[in-house]
Amino acid sequence: MTIIALVGPSGSGKSHRASMVADRYAADAILDDGLLIVEGRIVAGHSAKREVTRMAAVKRAILLDPTHADHVRQALIASGAQRLLVLATSRNMIGKILDALKLAYDELTWVNIEEVATPAEIETAKRERSVEGKHVIPAPTLEVRKTFSGYLVAPLQFIFYHHGRGHRVTVEKSIVRPTYSLLGRFYIADTVLATISAHAARDCPGVQSVARVVVHADAQGIRFAVDLILASQIDLYRIMTHVQDRVRQWVEALTSLTVVEVSVSAKHLAWSEMGENGG
Repeated sequence: MTIIALVGPSGSGKSHRASMVADRYAADAILDDGLLIVEGRIVAGHSAKREVTRMAAVKRAILLDPTHADHVRQALIASGAQRLLVLATSRNMIGKILDALKLAYDELTWVNIEEVATPAEIETAKRERSVEGKHVIPAPTLEVRKTFSGYLVAPLQFIFYHHGRGHRVTVEKSIVRPTYSLLGRFYIADTVLATISAHAARDCPGVQSVARVVVHADAQGIRFAVDLILASQIDLYRIMTHVQDRVRQWVEALTSLTVVEVSVSAKHLAWSEMGENGG
């Protein structure tokens, strides 16, 4: 296996440029802060960006946990990848990661962040990390949400020119920000989530009104229980599955949080009461 090592200070923009560097050196896998990414998919590992202390993040990034390291190693072997891009803050850290992986490699290429980013770009990346609490994961948002439930996740497109192919290449990566960061505690109240879901449900054809919404948030994401009053008894299954889809779409689009479950119940049919009173 060939190893490409991208080295630079924390927050200098390594993750942002990982896809470009991987493309330049024909790497088919990326190892970034404990996450193994192959062809845009997170296939193994746990990200150091989820840890709440710097020490825990470093331990996660260097694969200090043998179970974590073995999971990543086995997934890397199973993927068939021949060239691995590893991101780290120093050459010493690269050595610790490679030791933990216990992989044989025949070539090691060093790339410094200054070779792929200008001083101004590095300073911008550092400012966004320290002031805005933003972290980049070199994988599409749909992938990142699976392992960053409860975080604010937003897509980011990165366009670069591929000299070998002779055209521009567009890749999607993700910006994540913990609900606890240098900006302090950030949260979205359950009442706000309930209001969004209620509006989404009422917007669906066949729904008369929303009787109740219960919101439960945990480490995996957000769960909703929505009680409906329906305006029609025709095709109840279609109406209720439509409500599930709409609630999920609205909440994730407006908050960037992950919805793991939407439970929908029909508590009343408005048409039956009208029929009894009106004959």
